[in-house]
Amino acid sequence: MKTLVTAVAFCAALGCQIAWAQAPSDCKPSSLNIPEAKYPCLYPDNRAMFRVNAPDAQKVRLRVGPGFDMQKGPDGVWSVTTTPLVVGFHYYTLQVDGAVVADPSTMTFFGSGWWNSAIEVPDPEGDYYAPKDVPHGRVSQQWYESKVTGQWRRVFVYTPPDYDSRARKSYPVLYLLHGWGEDETGWYRQGHVDLIMDNLIAGGKAKPMIVVMDNLNAVKPGESAAIFGARGMVQPPAAAPPAPPAPRGVGAAPPPAGGPPAGRGGALGRPTFTEMMLTDLIPMVERSYRVLPGRENRAMAGLSMGGAQPFETVLNNLGKFAYFGGFSGNCAGFGRGGAFDPKTTCGGSFAEPAAFNKQVKLMFLSTGSVEGPGVKAFSEALTAAGIHNVYFESPGTAHEWQSWRRALNDFAPRLFK
Repeated sequence: MKTLVTAVAFCAALGCQIAWAQAPSDCKPSSLNIPEAKYPCLYPDNRAMFRVNAPDAQKVRLRVGPGFDMQKGPDGVWSVTTTPLVVGFHYYTLQVDGAVVADPSTMTFFGSGWWNSAIEVPDPEGDYYAPKDVPHGRVSQQWYESKVTGQWRRVFVYTPPDYDSRARKSYPVLYLLHGWGEDETGWYRQGHVDLIMDNLIAGGKAKPMIVVMDNLNAVKPGESAAIFGARGMVQPPAAAPPAPPAPRGVGAAPPPAGGPPAGRGGALGRPTFTEMMLTDLIPMVERSYRVLPGRENRAMAGLSMGGAQPFETVLNNLGKFAYFGGFSGNCAGFGRGGAFDPKTTCGGSFAEPAAFNKQVKLMFLSTGSVEGPGVKAFSEALTAAGIHNVYFESPGTAHEWQSWRRALNDFAPRLFK
């Protein structure tokens, strides 16, 4: 406990100015650092230097990429320089004598079920999510009551630059989901959805649209939410052994309800989210915002686990959506040992290619080039079966936010044509 408090909670009081000492002239502080924090910093070749003040610690490890053991200096400051990092956003944490904590020198972002530090490696081709002197939209938060989940829920909503000035204009809507272990803040804070959309709209590349970012983690009362929980969370203390079960028919209770069964989105597509979306979310959006009606003005996409959800929601409700996309996600039954069969893959949604192609205006699939072959193989199998789809590959990136920023930048201009 002493180590943890020294390293994190009272960092500023115990000498963070030492850890924030002047960085080498060619090592530039990350844009995600808190004000005046010099570390982590980035060299021109994308190596990053990290320094943390933990004079009482016995071991400190940086958890980013493959992980790096830090070395302790005579001043009690631990430091390490990484190998070159891929461009884009990267979560990271510190492991201080076994305790995993965020670095007090950076802002924090919700991912993997907890609040992480992060570093942003500049992308020479990242101009599409840079703030520019163009008209800007607005991201606001909206609370609504879900009858399906029995909870109040929060969504983040992007409205385009002319939304407030053109009071008689209505807009199409993109419902955009985060991935496992993240929440409704992900696309706004990690993904820069507002800047991407502002720049696309200003350049005439995308139609002005509303973007709704809800929390994928939705369960009904009694359903287990364990699939959404962080790995490594502290567990309750061991309890006394449970009483033996009562004989059947003498007060025996059923076991706790688990999650809903998998549907067309495979194990990662959640039917409860679909029900909540159609029952609560979409009606709230269409009451609260100036929205164009009809499936031709409604799209859905997501990343990773959120990329599987459109296959569950849209493929079961093609009368309500005309566009959908899976960024690093598809119907999870494909690519895990089973061959593609239009009559069975994704619940048989592709059994009639001509009818599917007529009804769906866009099915978009994307992946990072170093993620693995699954999404590309799925796209190729669809194409071979005569099912229209668009495939996008992010060069040099893996299962990470830079892949998904690039995917959105390619996907959004294709909507509502």
